[in-house]
Amino acid sequence: MEGAGEEMARRLWAELPVRVDWAAVAAQCAYAWAQARAFLVVPAVRLLVFVSLAMTVMILLEKLFVAAVFLSVKTFRRLRPERRYRWQQITAGDGEDEEAGLSGSAAFPVVLVQIPMYNEREVYKLSIGAACALEWPSDRVVIQVLDDSTDPVVKDLVEIECQRWKGKGVNIKYEVRGNRKGYKAGALKEGLKHDYVQECEYIAMFDADFQPESDFLMRTVPFLVHNPEIALVQTRWKFVNSDECLLTRFQEMSLDYHFKFEQEAGSVVYSFFGFNGTAGVWRISAIDDAGGWKDRTTVEDMDLAVRTALQGWKFVYVGDVKVRSELPSTFKAYRFQQHRWSCGPANLFKKMLMEILENKKVSFWNKIHLLYDFFFVGKIAAHTVTFMYYCFAIPLSVFFPEIQIPLWGVVYVPSVITLCKALGSPSSFHLVILWVLFENVMSLHRIKAAVTGLLDAGRVNEWVVTEKLGDASKIKPTIDVLDAVKVIDVELTTPLVPKLKKRRTRFWEKYNCSEIFVGTCIIISGCYDMLYAKKGYYIYLFIQGIAFLVVGFEYIGTRPPRTE
Repeated sequence: MEGAGEEMARRLWAELPVRVDWAAVAAQCAYAWAQARAFLVVPAVRLLVFVSLAMTVMILLEKLFVAAVFLSVKTFRRLRPERRYRWQQITAGDGEDEEAGLSGSAAFPVVLVQIPMYNEREVYKLSIGAACALEWPSDRVVIQVLDDSTDPVVKDLVEIECQRWKGKGVNIKYEVRGNRKGYKAGALKEGLKHDYVQECEYIAMFDADFQPESDFLMRTVPFLVHNPEIALVQTRWKFVNSDECLLTRFQEMSLDYHFKFEQEAGSVVYSFFGFNGTAGVWRISAIDDAGGWKDRTTVEDMDLAVRTALQGWKFVYVGDVKVRSELPSTFKAYRFQQHRWSCGPANLFKKMLMEILENKKVSFWNKIHLLYDFFFVGKIAAHTVTFMYYCFAIPLSVFFPEIQIPLWGVVYVPSVITLCKALGSPSSFHLVILWVLFENVMSLHRIKAAVTGLLDAGRVNEWVVTEKLGDASKIKPTIDVLDAVKVIDVELTTPLVPKLKKRRTRFWEKYNCSEIFVGTCIIISGCYDMLYAKKGYYIYLFIQGIAFLVVGFEYIGTRPPRTE
């Protein structure tokens, strides 16, 4: 019966008058594609190219302006911070008053030094030791270690280190809280609630891997003492591991430009720039005036800086004062850091747009600087146009002969932007091509983070503490013998942590599949250009695609040390 039914069905189908003309179907599909291409796809790509070129010109003008300010500061000494603001060394003699019975240290304001920490096993000693070695009267400084560590062993080590310095006469406070609400902003906010902080006038902030020179307070606090309109003194970062690998070298090039050019220009022209979250000194009254720390974004430092500027306070950047710090040397740590640095500003821009527009305390031009230059060009356009133009629009244009990108938009403008940024690190000029290729690769993560921030969705509030390796990657771990160390007796035969079963790592977990996919697509575009389009982009497309693959397979950065 079943065979007879199939035979009948075939006979009925054969007798139907309808026949499928596959050639006609193909012709219809080709016609539909031609119409969609002409009236939808090509105009969309043209619009993408136009927007990309417009944003690239915006970035070019901003880079030229910043470079002009930098050259002016180097040429005219009166533009340096010591000339633009009052600065005079604080000395003990200034505070002596024999009749009142005051000691010479009365001339020095009381300074709070805050060090927020979270499981900083490798670097906690360096930061605490550097803070305790600062030159300042011992009765006029308070070292506050804000430990949010969840590892009990690390907590004990940090507390022991604080007790060791306290035994040497240093006024150091070890503070912990019951939760990690608000992350770093929450810890800093909680730290200001202690009674002993009430007598402090200024706060010097250092992340756990930062090591200030002993004269740091002597060179920065006078700006705040003699200029009541200044809220923040920001100093420059100096990197102790910049030569560790190519990844750290690229980071040094980017950050050197940020400090030497962008921070300097913001300080000179607008008396404003984004606080970097560390290596700076704040006036406590300015923090209070701005509403204190808020944890609504992952860039609590920038949030505070913008709110403080909207209250009319001024910032000053002192590039001659450098604080040593560590760059993330693993790609995973760097990627998490860049997500936070790209997502947070975009999210903050969305949340503060109306607040900036409605503000009555700052001038119209300062508002324009905040909205256009600081946020849109610096934090959004710079992160989005790099991928949108160099990694998407240009490769896509090779498939459309109708779309011709002008030579100035492909060669001249990008070259000038690159040269302006390369001036920040003249000693690394020979790496500029590799650096640009790597920055284009990182733009994939930055544009995803910026869009996440603008849409206030997904990983918008993800906070991953940047991994610090300290000396762990260079030397074998040793056991330190400290004074008054707590001895914990344990049975060596009983493991403190259960042994975990080794899980097989899947391909998409071991490698960065998004970079591999984009790199493959760009190389395909290069092949099409070389064989058919003949636009001459294929050389760039090949090396850019290879750069994506190198990062995709994680052939950049160092490997974190294995813990047995």
